[in-house]
Amino acid sequence: MMANYPNAAALIEVLEATFNEIQSTRMQGIPILNPRLSVKAVGFKRWDQGRLGVLITPWFMNMMFVPEVDYKAAVGSNQLLQLPSGIYECIVGYEEPIGLYLSSSLFSPMFEFADQLAAEQTAQAALIALMTEEASTSASPTKTPTQPLAERLEQPLSRREWLQGRFMRGTT
Repeated sequence: MMANYPNAAALIEVLEATFNEIQSTRMQGIPILNPRLSVKAVGFKRWDQGRLGVLITPWFMNMMFVPEVDYKAAVGSNQLLQLPSGIYECIVGYEEPIGLYLSSSLFSPMFEFADQLAAEQTAQAALIALMTEEASTSASPTKTPTQPLAERLEQPLSRREWLQGRFMRGTT
């Protein structure tokens, strides 16, 4: 099935409704839910024949890409997604009525987030970093991130380093 949403708001509405339903049904009684968090879709702007954003739930925060063209891949398979900041391994998922999507975990479980605002700010910063090309004029142009994004996000950074996307480049 090919998803086709006229704008980000339409996709966000479907994502949030679908994952709220999952929370109230499939996730009931599962001890990995952070009760301070709720389902929130962040971003989902057009990018490369689809929409890219971050989905926050009480049990995970995932980067998600929802293709708007016919995309052939087996649910559960791994696919590579090229973004300006690098190549990311994603898992192909499917939920009715969203359709096929690619997702890559940023955080799971979500207990390290004290509140919804912290989770949403992290999602927004992650989106900026994912869509930012590393400058080729850096002091070490051959250096590439060697740790997965989730591990780099866990490293302590100052607010300035976070906003500059240092977690995308690793330590410098």
